[in-house]
Amino acid sequence: MKKTWGLQNSRSRMIALFIVDILSVILDSYLAIILRFKLDNIWVPEEYMSSVEHYMIINVITTVIIFLLLNLYNRVWSYASLYEMLLIVCAAMLSTAFQAFGFSLLYLPIPRSYYFFYFILLSITTLITRFSYRILHTMQNGIKKSAKHSRNTIVIGAGEAGNMIIKELKSSKYLNQKVVCVIDDNPFKKGKYIHGIRIVGGRDMIQEAAKKYDAEEIILAIPSAGNKATRDILRICNLTDCKLKILPGMYQLINDEVGVSNLREVSIEDLLGRDTINIDMESVGQYVSNKRVLVTGGGGSIGSELCRQIAAHNPKLLIIFDIYENNAYDIEQELRRKYKNLNLVVLIGSVRDSRRINMVFEKYKPEIVYHAAPHKHVPLMETSPNESIKNNVIGTYKTAYAALKHGASRFILISTDKAVNPTNIMGASKRLCEMVIQSMDAVSKAGRMDVLPLLHAHMDKYFEDQIPGDRTTAAMKSRPEERSSVHIESVKNKDRQGTQFVAVRFGNVLGSNGSVIPLFKKQIEAGGPVTVTHPDIVRYFMTIPEAVSLVLQAGTYAWGGEVFVLDMGEPVKIDSLARNLIKLSGYEPDVEIPIVYSGLRPGEKLYEEKLMAEEGMKKTDNDLIHIGKPIPFDISKFLGQLTELAQASYENSPHIVEMVEEIVPTFHPVGNKPTGNENMSVEEFQREIHETEHR
Repeated sequence: MKKTWGLQNSRSRMIALFIVDILSVILDSYLAIILRFKLDNIWVPEEYMSSVEHYMIINVITTVIIFLLLNLYNRVWSYASLYEMLLIVCAAMLSTAFQAFGFSLLYLPIPRSYYFFYFILLSITTLITRFSYRILHTMQNGIKKSAKHSRNTIVIGAGEAGNMIIKELKSSKYLNQKVVCVIDDNPFKKGKYIHGIRIVGGRDMIQEAAKKYDAEEIILAIPSAGNKATRDILRICNLTDCKLKILPGMYQLINDEVGVSNLREVSIEDLLGRDTINIDMESVGQYVSNKRVLVTGGGGSIGSELCRQIAAHNPKLLIIFDIYENNAYDIEQELRRKYKNLNLVVLIGSVRDSRRINMVFEKYKPEIVYHAAPHKHVPLMETSPNESIKNNVIGTYKTAYAALKHGASRFILISTDKAVNPTNIMGASKRLCEMVIQSMDAVSKAGRMDVLPLLHAHMDKYFEDQIPGDRTTAAMKSRPEERSSVHIESVKNKDRQGTQFVAVRFGNVLGSNGSVIPLFKKQIEAGGPVTVTHPDIVRYFMTIPEAVSLVLQAGTYAWGGEVFVLDMGEPVKIDSLARNLIKLSGYEPDVEIPIVYSGLRPGEKLYEEKLMAEEGMKKTDNDLIHIGKPIPFDISKFLGQLTELAQASYENSPHIVEMVEEIVPTFHPVGNKPTGNENMSVEEFQREIHETEHR
């Protein structure tokens, strides 16, 4: 019924426009000739008036045809724009030109100035008839909006996107935002108006404008702004009580998709403001394409994303290995839905189980291994240090041993910035993992797998029934000279025999199981409080897809033995992160959702370093991927210590932390040294925090 009424209404408007245009042509023709001679204070000569009257019917017909051809009868004039205005002017010009041609063809006398007056009058009358719809539409919407509460809104950006947003907000009857002012950093725009709305100044005016105009909402409409600029603006906006929305990328301007419908809520990623990372996806694709790839811990946050991105590059076989069946099942179902032709194997097992991990390598013969199975929860590992060593260190050793034994071409360890000057057993265990990888690579380069100890907690048919502490292991411990010729070195030869072992180190990732973001969200949903360990604690953050893309890229750079370090950008203050997340959830920090400082947890530092002081930085082809200079250590001694460490962990030794401290000289457990940067004064650290907040 509504549809029928709408069609009838549309036809009625079209007929009305036809009638108005016919009357306008007739009236404009007479007025044009009258105005021409009235300016000279004389009456219109009869011959000229007769010419106009004789050509009138032809003029009406040709003008209506021109209007039809230019679609001036089937447009939605309620939303008429500059384009429609230019179209009307063009139609009036064509009508005038045809009229001039007709007078000339029929030898009808007419003064040349008549055409000027006719063109102006026809343009004006047509514009009035069409744009009256727009004027009435705007007035109606204004009346409707004034009748209900409108949210006072500030638009940031007086460019093309801002212009379109303001126009849509003002014209739409379905939106209840009222634009009260515009913010733009261009000093030449200050004081000017856009659609009747004043540009009050740059970003330094945001807080003042929000108070002055009692703003409830801020819209960031600068899709061309870089991530850093966006982050800085949003941080200022977060100091207000306004709800924040942001217009997505520049591509929507190009595709003419920009509008209120494209606005989205500001995310925590926007506030972090990382620039878009550049990845050579072609090299990554060539690297994993048609390869057998194993991902340990493939159901975890990092592991599952590795599987997603690897699956997109057509591997010969993707093997997901995880001890948690629910996680493994979830990623399996996701990949099977998305990649119908993916050759996928999902296996349940532990990297601590040498028989299981060797069976996987023997049966599936993976060429590339991504090891993402270690434990990573700092406080839990502090209370279960032996489990951290069993899973992280010994599990990594066993997986790397199997990779070397079965001829995998490359092994990539997922490490962490907590391995740098660790104050907790988890970080220390990851540093031990890096040392395992560097040792394995040195052994691989030397072709001396025979010098590696066998770290097994049970009888194993693959390794002549070895267990820690038996005669073979003891013999290995008694022959350090057999390992003395093995050194950490960089051999840039991708054609060398043996497995290339590398590690990739990065900080926290948003949305991971161990990230503070999911915890904060749960606490906010529960009504608070949100717990922050320390008001000055800072961390490096990256999104999971970003981190994984860089891990894949780093893998293509590997020669063997490197510890790759990802550039995590600027450090983020966790307290600010919590407050921003509360505001993004629609609450006011410390008022509706309280923030409680619970104190540093066992093993926790105020901040994480990216590199040890002893490590230097070496560039790669990607500015976000660096290589840390390997710290030399005695491989012979380390492998002997590792044997003892494995035996002690399987015996659940109460002295495991002390043993790790002896092996890792940079490990300073809580209680021995204060957390934080031991090389930096309190004043220096506070200054760095201050600079981080105002960068």
